Amino acid sequence: MLVRAAAAAASSPGLLRRLWRGGGSGAAACFPLGRALLDVRGAEAGVFLQGLLTNDVTPLVAGDGGAAALYAHALNVQGRCLYDLILYRLHESPEEEPHILLECDSGVLDAIQKHLKLYKIRRKVNITPCLDLSLWAVVPGERAGDIASSLTKCADQALILTPDPRTEVMGWRLIAKKGANLSEIIPGSHIGNIEDYHRHRYKQGIPEGVKDLPPGVALPLESNLAYMNGISFTKGCYIGQELTARTYHMGVIRKRLLPVHFSTPLPKDSIPEGAEILTESGKSAGKFRAGGGELGIALLRLANINEPLCLNIAGDKVKLTASIPEWWPKPASK
Repeated sequence: MLVRAAAAAASSPGLLRRLWRGGGSGAAACFPLGRALLDVRGAEAGVFLQGLLTNDVTPLVAGDGGAAALYAHALNVQGRCLYDLILYRLHESPEEEPHILLECDSGVLDAIQKHLKLYKIRRKVNITPCLDLSLWAVVPGERAGDIASSLTKCADQALILTPDPRTEVMGWRLIAKKGANLSEIIPGSHIGNIEDYHRHRYKQGIPEGVKDLPPGVALPLESNLAYMNGISFTKGCYIGQELTARTYHMGVIRKRLLPVHFSTPLPKDSIPEGAEILTESGKSAGKFRAGGGELGIALLRLANINEPLCLNIAGDKVKLTASIPEWWPKPASK
Protein backbone atom coordinates (compact mmCIF):
# COMPACT_ATOMS: atom_id res chain seq x y z
CA MET A 1 0.00 0.00 0.00
CA LEU A 2 2.63 2.56 1.01
CA VAL A 3 5.52 1.41 -1.14
CA ARG A 4 6.47 4.97 -2.03
CA ALA A 5 7.24 5.73 1.62
CA ALA A 6 10.58 3.97 1.33
CA ALA A 7 11.79 5.75 -1.78
CA ALA A 8 13.17 8.88 -0.13
CA ALA A 9 15.45 7.06 2.29
CA ALA A 10 16.52 4.30 -0.07
CA SER A 11 18.52 6.83 -2.05
CA SER A 12 20.82 7.73 0.88
CA PRO A 13 21.86 4.59 2.79
CA GLY A 14 25.50 5.69 3.16
CA LEU A 15 25.49 6.65 6.85
CA LEU A 16 23.54 3.54 7.80
CA ARG A 17 25.98 1.25 5.97
CA ARG A 18 28.93 2.86 7.74
CA LEU A 19 27.38 2.30 11.16
CA TRP A 20 25.85 -1.15 10.66
CA ARG A 21 27.97 -4.21 10.06
CA GLY A 22 25.65 -6.98 11.20
CA GLY A 23 23.79 -7.58 7.95
CA GLY A 24 26.26 -10.01 6.43
CA SER A 25 26.38 -10.22 2.66
CA GLY A 26 22.63 -10.21 2.11
CA ALA A 27 20.54 -7.25 1.01
CA ALA A 28 19.16 -6.74 4.50
CA ALA A 29 18.60 -8.34 7.88
CA CYS A 30 14.95 -8.57 8.93
CA PHE A 31 14.36 -8.72 12.67
CA PRO A 32 10.99 -9.90 14.09
CA LEU A 33 10.08 -7.39 16.77
CA GLY A 34 8.24 -8.28 19.96
CA ARG A 35 6.19 -5.13 19.67
CA ALA A 36 2.42 -4.78 19.36
CA LEU A 37 0.25 -2.85 16.92
CA LEU A 38 -2.97 -1.00 17.67
CA ASP A 39 -5.43 0.05 14.97
CA VAL A 40 -6.74 3.59 15.55
CA ARG A 41 -9.25 4.77 12.98
CA GLY A 42 -12.19 7.13 12.68
CA ALA A 43 -13.12 10.64 11.65
CA GLU A 44 -11.63 12.16 14.81
CA ALA A 45 -8.55 9.94 15.12
CA GLY A 46 -6.17 12.77 14.22
CA VAL A 47 -7.60 15.28 16.69
CA PHE A 48 -7.70 12.58 19.36
CA LEU A 49 -4.03 11.61 19.00
CA GLN A 50 -2.92 15.23 18.65
CA GLY A 51 -3.96 15.95 22.23
CA LEU A 52 -2.22 12.89 23.68
CA LEU A 53 1.19 12.71 21.99
CA THR A 54 4.37 14.77 21.98
CA ASN A 55 4.63 15.04 18.20
CA ASP A 56 2.47 16.83 15.63
CA VAL A 57 0.35 14.14 13.99
CA THR A 58 -1.33 16.56 11.54
CA PRO A 59 1.11 16.00 8.62
CA LEU A 60 0.88 12.23 9.09
CA VAL A 61 -2.92 12.20 9.17
CA ALA A 62 -3.11 14.58 6.19
CA GLY A 63 -1.82 11.83 3.91
CA ASP A 64 -0.46 14.29 1.37
CA GLY A 65 2.42 12.10 0.17
CA GLY A 66 4.78 12.93 3.03
CA ALA A 67 6.28 10.61 5.62
CA ALA A 68 4.28 7.48 6.40
CA ALA A 69 5.62 7.10 9.96
CA LEU A 70 6.03 9.31 13.01
CA TYR A 71 7.77 8.82 16.37
CA ALA A 72 6.16 10.14 19.56
CA HIS A 73 5.72 9.54 23.28
CA ALA A 74 2.58 9.55 25.38
CA LEU A 75 3.29 11.38 28.66
CA ASN A 76 1.56 11.47 32.02
CA VAL A 77 0.33 14.74 33.51
CA GLN A 78 3.69 15.22 35.25
CA GLY A 79 5.44 15.21 31.87
CA ARG A 80 7.12 11.80 32.22
CA CYS A 81 7.11 9.14 29.52
CA LEU A 82 4.43 6.48 29.63
CA TYR A 83 4.78 4.83 26.22
CA ASP A 84 7.10 5.16 23.23
CA LEU A 85 5.17 4.86 19.98
CA ILE A 86 5.69 4.79 16.24
CA LEU A 87 2.64 5.82 14.23
CA TYR A 88 2.00 4.57 10.69
CA ARG A 89 -0.49 6.04 8.23
CA LEU A 90 -2.62 3.53 6.35
CA HIS A 91 -4.94 5.89 4.46
CA GLU A 92 -3.61 7.47 1.27
CA SER A 93 -5.26 10.88 1.07
CA PRO A 94 -7.00 13.58 3.16
CA GLU A 95 -10.31 12.49 1.67
CA GLU A 96 -10.07 9.08 3.32
CA GLU A 97 -11.05 8.49 6.93
CA PRO A 98 -7.92 8.68 9.14
CA HIS A 99 -6.48 5.21 9.76
CA ILE A 100 -3.37 4.94 11.93
CA LEU A 101 -1.40 1.99 13.31
CA LEU A 102 0.33 2.53 16.67
CA GLU A 103 3.45 0.47 17.40
CA CYS A 104 4.07 -0.03 21.12
CA ASP A 105 5.76 -2.29 23.65
CA SER A 106 3.72 -5.50 23.73
CA GLY A 107 4.10 -5.74 27.50
CA VAL A 108 1.96 -2.64 28.02
CA LEU A 109 -0.58 -3.21 25.25
CA ASP A 110 -3.51 -3.45 27.66
CA ALA A 111 -2.34 -0.38 29.58
CA ILE A 112 -2.08 1.67 26.39
CA GLN A 113 -5.57 0.65 25.31
CA LYS A 114 -6.94 1.74 28.70
CA HIS A 115 -4.99 5.00 28.48
CA LEU A 116 -6.40 5.79 25.03
CA LYS A 117 -9.94 4.82 25.92
CA LEU A 118 -9.77 6.97 29.08
CA TYR A 119 -9.33 10.07 26.92
CA LYS A 120 -11.48 8.95 24.01
CA ILE A 121 -14.73 10.06 25.69
CA ARG A 122 -17.23 10.44 22.82
CA ARG A 123 -14.85 10.94 19.94
CA LYS A 124 -15.50 8.99 16.74
CA VAL A 125 -12.50 6.70 17.11
CA ASN A 126 -12.17 2.91 17.15
CA ILE A 127 -9.19 1.31 18.92
CA THR A 128 -8.44 -2.39 18.38
CA PRO A 129 -5.33 -4.62 18.55
CA CYS A 130 -3.93 -5.89 15.22
CA LEU A 131 -3.43 -9.58 15.86
CA ASP A 132 -3.06 -10.53 12.19
CA LEU A 133 -0.03 -8.33 11.46
CA SER A 134 3.69 -8.77 12.09
CA LEU A 135 6.25 -6.02 12.63
CA TRP A 136 9.86 -6.14 11.45
CA ALA A 137 12.94 -3.97 11.63
CA VAL A 138 14.84 -4.01 8.34
CA VAL A 139 18.51 -3.08 8.52
CA PRO A 140 20.54 -3.01 5.29
CA GLY A 141 23.66 -5.09 4.88
CA GLU A 142 26.71 -4.36 2.76
CA ARG A 143 24.79 -4.90 -0.49
CA ALA A 144 21.54 -3.27 0.52
CA GLY A 145 20.49 -2.22 -2.95
CA ASP A 146 17.19 -0.42 -3.42
CA ILE A 147 14.81 -1.89 -0.86
CA ALA A 148 11.95 0.27 -2.13
CA SER A 149 12.31 -1.23 -5.63
CA SER A 150 12.34 -4.73 -4.17
CA LEU A 151 9.13 -4.06 -2.31
CA THR A 152 7.24 -2.85 -5.38
CA LYS A 153 7.54 -6.34 -6.84
CA CYS A 154 5.59 -7.91 -3.96
CA ALA A 155 3.48 -5.03 -2.66
CA ASP A 156 0.52 -7.30 -1.99
CA GLN A 157 2.44 -8.99 0.83
CA ALA A 158 3.60 -5.79 2.56
CA LEU A 159 1.33 -3.31 4.23
CA ILE A 160 4.02 -0.72 5.02
CA LEU A 161 7.74 -0.35 4.44
CA THR A 162 8.98 3.04 5.61
CA PRO A 163 12.18 4.57 6.99
CA ASP A 164 12.39 4.39 10.78
CA PRO A 165 11.30 7.92 11.77
CA ARG A 166 13.71 8.12 14.73
CA THR A 167 17.01 8.17 12.86
CA GLU A 168 18.53 6.88 9.64
CA VAL A 169 20.80 4.46 11.49
CA MET A 170 17.80 2.31 12.45
CA GLY A 171 16.91 1.42 8.86
CA TRP A 172 13.28 0.67 8.00
CA ARG A 173 10.10 -0.59 9.62
CA LEU A 174 8.10 -3.26 7.78
CA ILE A 175 4.54 -4.29 8.57
CA ALA A 176 3.19 -7.38 6.82
CA LYS A 177 0.52 -9.97 7.31
CA LYS A 178 1.50 -12.79 9.65
CA GLY A 179 3.05 -15.63 7.73
CA ALA A 180 4.26 -13.43 4.85
CA ASN A 181 7.46 -14.57 3.17
CA LEU A 182 10.09 -11.93 3.94
CA SER A 183 12.47 -13.21 1.25
CA GLU A 184 9.77 -12.54 -1.34
CA ILE A 185 9.04 -9.05 -0.03
CA ILE A 186 12.74 -8.12 0.14
CA PRO A 187 14.68 -10.47 -2.15
CA GLY A 188 18.03 -11.55 -0.75
CA SER A 189 17.15 -10.63 2.83
CA HIS A 190 17.58 -12.98 5.77
CA ILE A 191 15.99 -13.32 9.21
CA GLY A 192 18.32 -11.82 11.79
CA ASN A 193 18.83 -12.67 15.45
CA ILE A 194 16.82 -10.26 17.58
CA GLU A 195 19.78 -9.96 19.95
CA ASP A 196 21.77 -8.41 17.10
CA TYR A 197 19.01 -5.86 16.62
CA HIS A 198 19.16 -4.88 20.30
CA ARG A 199 22.96 -4.70 20.18
CA HIS A 200 22.63 -2.33 17.25
CA ARG A 201 20.14 -0.20 19.22
CA TYR A 202 22.36 -0.08 22.29
CA LYS A 203 25.40 0.81 20.22
CA GLN A 204 23.51 3.77 18.77
CA GLY A 205 21.83 4.75 22.06
CA ILE A 206 18.28 4.20 20.78
CA PRO A 207 15.78 3.47 23.58
CA GLU A 208 12.81 1.22 22.83
CA GLY A 209 10.24 -0.19 25.20
CA VAL A 210 9.61 -0.07 28.92
CA LYS A 211 13.03 -1.34 30.05
CA ASP A 212 14.79 1.53 28.34
CA LEU A 213 12.03 4.05 29.09
CA PRO A 214 10.45 3.09 32.44
CA PRO A 215 6.83 4.36 32.49
CA GLY A 216 6.37 7.30 34.83
CA VAL A 217 10.14 7.64 35.35
CA ALA A 218 11.82 8.63 32.05
CA LEU A 219 11.74 12.26 30.92
CA PRO A 220 11.33 12.91 27.19
CA LEU A 221 14.21 15.36 26.68
CA GLU A 222 16.63 13.32 28.81
CA SER A 223 15.59 10.37 26.60
CA ASN A 224 16.72 12.33 23.49
CA LEU A 225 13.20 12.62 22.11
CA ALA A 226 14.09 15.85 20.31
CA TYR A 227 17.10 14.19 18.66
CA MET A 228 14.87 11.35 17.40
CA ASN A 229 12.29 13.59 15.71
CA GLY A 230 9.75 12.67 18.36
CA ILE A 231 8.54 16.02 19.65
CA SER A 232 7.03 19.24 18.32
CA PHE A 233 7.49 22.50 20.20
CA THR A 234 4.96 24.37 18.03
CA LYS A 235 1.96 22.01 17.91
CA GLY A 236 0.10 23.37 20.94
CA CYS A 237 -1.17 21.65 24.05
CA TYR A 238 -0.95 17.96 24.86
CA ILE A 239 -0.86 15.98 28.10
CA GLY A 240 2.45 16.56 29.89
CA GLN A 241 3.47 19.47 27.69
CA GLU A 242 4.14 22.07 30.39
CA LEU A 243 7.24 20.54 32.00
CA THR A 244 8.66 19.46 28.64
CA ALA A 245 8.27 22.91 27.08
CA ARG A 246 9.70 24.65 30.14
CA THR A 247 12.76 22.38 30.21
CA TYR A 248 13.35 22.91 26.50
CA HIS A 249 13.12 26.68 26.62
CA MET A 250 15.32 26.87 29.72
CA GLY A 251 17.93 24.91 27.77
CA VAL A 252 19.18 22.96 30.78
CA ILE A 253 19.38 19.21 30.24
CA ARG A 254 21.92 17.76 32.65
CA LYS A 255 21.35 14.05 31.97
CA ARG A 256 20.84 12.05 28.79
CA LEU A 257 20.47 8.45 27.67
CA LEU A 258 23.79 7.33 26.22
CA PRO A 259 25.28 4.13 24.82
CA VAL A 260 27.74 2.47 27.19
CA HIS A 261 30.38 -0.20 26.61
CA PHE A 262 31.36 -2.54 29.47
CA SER A 263 34.82 -3.97 30.05
CA THR A 264 33.33 -7.46 30.41
CA PRO A 265 30.00 -8.95 29.21
CA LEU A 266 27.12 -8.37 31.60
CA PRO A 267 25.60 -11.34 33.43
CA LYS A 268 22.11 -12.15 32.18
CA ASP A 269 19.09 -11.16 34.28
CA SER A 270 21.09 -10.32 37.40
CA ILE A 271 21.29 -6.54 37.17
CA PRO A 272 18.69 -4.75 39.31
CA GLU A 273 16.48 -2.27 37.51
CA GLY A 274 17.96 1.20 37.69
CA ALA A 275 21.30 0.00 39.07
CA GLU A 276 23.52 2.94 39.96
CA ILE A 277 26.55 3.92 37.90
CA LEU A 278 29.38 5.45 39.92
CA THR A 279 32.39 7.63 39.25
CA GLU A 280 35.87 6.59 40.34
CA SER A 281 35.40 8.58 43.55
CA GLY A 282 32.13 6.76 44.33
CA LYS A 283 29.71 9.55 43.38
CA SER A 284 26.54 8.76 41.47
CA ALA A 285 26.87 9.43 37.73
CA GLY A 286 23.56 7.97 36.62
CA LYS A 287 21.53 4.78 36.27
CA PHE A 288 21.77 1.70 34.07
CA ARG A 289 18.67 1.06 31.97
CA ALA A 290 19.20 -2.04 29.83
CA GLY A 291 21.82 -3.98 27.92
CA GLY A 292 23.22 -7.26 26.73
CA GLY A 293 26.74 -8.60 26.39
CA GLU A 294 29.16 -5.71 26.60
CA LEU A 295 26.70 -3.08 25.31
CA GLY A 296 23.97 -1.14 27.06
CA ILE A 297 22.15 2.12 27.50
CA ALA A 298 22.26 4.32 30.59
CA LEU A 299 20.98 7.66 31.84
CA LEU A 300 24.13 9.60 32.71
CA ARG A 301 25.02 13.07 33.93
CA LEU A 302 26.71 14.82 31.04
CA ALA A 303 29.30 16.27 33.41
CA ASN A 304 30.57 12.75 34.17
CA ILE A 305 30.57 11.01 30.81
CA ASN A 306 34.30 11.49 30.17
CA GLU A 307 35.29 10.12 33.58
CA PRO A 308 36.09 6.48 34.46
CA LEU A 309 32.75 4.92 35.42
CA CYS A 310 31.64 1.60 36.84
CA LEU A 311 28.48 -0.39 37.50
CA ASN A 312 28.23 -2.09 40.87
CA ILE A 313 26.86 -5.63 40.39
CA ALA A 314 26.56 -7.74 43.55
CA GLY A 315 29.67 -6.15 45.02
CA ASP A 316 31.71 -6.41 41.80
CA LYS A 317 32.55 -3.23 39.93
CA VAL A 318 32.32 -3.52 36.15
CA LYS A 319 34.06 -0.69 34.32
CA LEU A 320 32.26 1.07 31.50
CA THR A 321 32.72 3.91 29.04
CA ALA A 322 30.07 6.18 27.59
CA SER A 323 30.04 7.66 24.09
CA ILE A 324 28.19 10.26 22.04
CA PRO A 325 26.40 8.63 19.07
CA GLU A 326 27.62 9.65 15.63
CA TRP A 327 24.06 10.34 14.45
CA TRP A 328 23.41 13.04 17.08
CA PRO A 329 23.11 16.57 15.68
CA LYS A 330 26.34 18.56 15.47
CA PRO A 331 26.56 20.85 17.27
CA ALA A 332 24.08 19.26 19.67
CA SER A 333 20.81 21.13 19.98
CA LYS A 334 18.32 20.96 22.85
